[in-house]
Amino acid sequence: MASLQGVSRLFIAGIVAALLVWSSSSLAQPFFVGPQKCTECHRSEQVVWEKTKHATSFRDVHRKPEVKDIIAAAGGDANMRRNDVCTACHFTMTKADAAARPNATVGPSCESCHGAASDWIALHNDYGGPTAKRETETAAHKAERLRKASAGGMIWPSQHFDVANNCLSCHGLSRPGIAPETIAKMIDAGHPPGSAFELVRYSQGSVRHRFYPPNVNDNAEMSPAEIARLFVTGHAAALVQVTAASGKSANPKYGETLKKIDTDARAALDAVKGQVPEAAALLAQPTEANARKFVDAVAGKDLAGALGSRLPAKASYK
Repeated sequence: MASLQGVSRLFIAGIVAALLVWSSSSLAQPFFVGPQKCTECHRSEQVVWEKTKHATSFRDVHRKPEVKDIIAAAGGDANMRRNDVCTACHFTMTKADAAARPNATVGPSCESCHGAASDWIALHNDYGGPTAKRETETAAHKAERLRKASAGGMIWPSQHFDVANNCLSCHGLSRPGIAPETIAKMIDAGHPPGSAFELVRYSQGSVRHRFYPPNVNDNAEMSPAEIARLFVTGHAAALVQVTAASGKSANPKYGETLKKIDTDARAALDAVKGQVPEAAALLAQPTEANARKFVDAVAGKDLAGALGSRLPAKASYK
């Protein structure tokens, strides 16, 4: 009996240990693996990224004279590369594994827009087994691969609303986890109060990387209709974020930036509400749910004529 009890205790202990390991791994937060994991396949995109400010600012942003005062206002570590407020936007904090300490290895990169890849990169790279290639992948497997990667946190290039949300979280200073009063102190210390971010202007200039089959070596430009849809999608995301941020900080510079974003977004959406009735609901109640309904309704529509001169000139692309 004693022997059986001992075996039972060992068995139960093993089950508990397994559950603890499973619980720990299942609750682990996704982490950045670094752009080198992406550029193994996406070499054309890497060449584009290396020439952008996202890549090059990593080398000297911490040396700017105003940085010391801004970091002091942000609080935390005096080293920009170890300060949680600064690294949230200015660096890609990569980890070798879930237990490793994050390290500021590069500036904003692939995962800054497409989501921390630890939970989806293996799924994204699996075309149907160790020997399968993209050219031989079945349609059924591709559909399942896309679904699983999305469930793992990947934001695909076609998910314009979600990409816009990621861009705005930094460019509009609405980064989750950074208190409004901290943002106000940073602005007073010399940090820009947010940029005049607009999705077309910022995504279709120096950072454009649209290498799609069958011409995978051509960095394709969007058609006027695609540009128009991207334009209003970006403004839909901006309106939702600026509405959530309004009133959280009394800093006048921040308030002016939010007001401009709000004004521009409302003008763009108002211009297309005749063709897209969902725009009216979004203007009345700028929620994410209404924004996503609007973006779904925009699919396939040519709004270039309705937007006219509101669309940014190519010469203004960043």
